[in-house]
Amino acid sequence: MKKMLPWLITILLAITLIVLAAFLLMDKYFGSSSSETKSAAQTIEAPKLSADELVEITSEITDIKTNLADQDYIVLMNFAFQLNDKKSKEEFDKIKEFEIKPIIIKTLADTRPEELKGSKGKDQLSAKLINLINKTLTRGKLTQISITNFVLTPL
Repeated sequence: MKKMLPWLITILLAITLIVLAAFLLMDKYFGSSSSETKSAAQTIEAPKLSADELVEITSEITDIKTNLADQDYIVLMNFAFQLNDKKSKEEFDKIKEFEIKPIIIKTLADTRPEELKGSKGKDQLSAKLINLINKTLTRGKLTQISITNFVLTPL
């Protein structure tokens, strides 16, 4: 029995390490997309606003047409951007054609069609865009992106 004890301890230790490594790697390879979406966007609480207040702080970009990462698909999208105040909206409107629109087009160009299917895919795209666009804004923050029109079609 004394000769088998070191072998038993070694085998038990090896099994324990394998199980531990499997649990640690399981999150990396099989992580849930809902947790990625929640952590992808910075949490910004938006207070309840009236319709008039919403119109004052919301800007639109329409008719974005571009190919996706899979060149056999094209997407047509419209976006509504809600900012945190009126001054941020004014700044956003000044730069939306030459700074914001290219960010959206580049992000879509790196996106596969499967990534845009369903509400989770659109939420992930919105979260990614919020983070990228907030880096370019010097005044205020982008609080929400709504996809107001979405057409994905193969060529």
